[in-house]
Amino acid sequence: MTENIINPKSMSIIVTKGTLDWGYPPFILATTAAAMDVEVTMFFTFYGLALLKKDLNLKVSTLGNPAMEMPMGGGHMQMPNLLGALPGMTDLTSSMMKDMIKKKGVASIEELREAAILSDVRIIACQMTMDLFEYKHEEMIDGVEYGGAASYMETALKSHINLYI
Repeated sequence: MTENIINPKSMSIIVTKGTLDWGYPPFILATTAAAMDVEVTMFFTFYGLALLKKDLNLKVSTLGNPAMEMPMGGGHMQMPNLLGALPGMTDLTSSMMKDMIKKKGVASIEELREAAILSDVRIIACQMTMDLFEYKHEEMIDGVEYGGAASYMETALKSHINLYI
């Protein structure tokens, strides 16, 4: 029955969001853990699948994100939730965030994704969601496994750390 023993150096992450700002936490945690010799599995489902597409066009929105602040003029400017409802504002806030990421030398999602693959992070795309959204395997990056909730659960039940992001 050693197959049910929890590995104290293992982590699983369910990734459900596919925006620019929500793409960073799972990849940063996964690559950091992998660098610390933690066995990592990431399960991408629903909108998180967008992070596995070959062609990324990630955006960030102020809608539903009242805590969003951007550094401006030596201070921080609160981005009103209402801004996201105005035409072009999602593109503007996305552009601002991408510029800030580049200026600060923060790795891109593409770079973090590649680092995860090179670090042997197991990446599973939810096949049910792939079918639901009519995504094709060819649209996704190389190195992705396809499976369902049972594939994730087999790993999660043995993992020491389980995260939902």
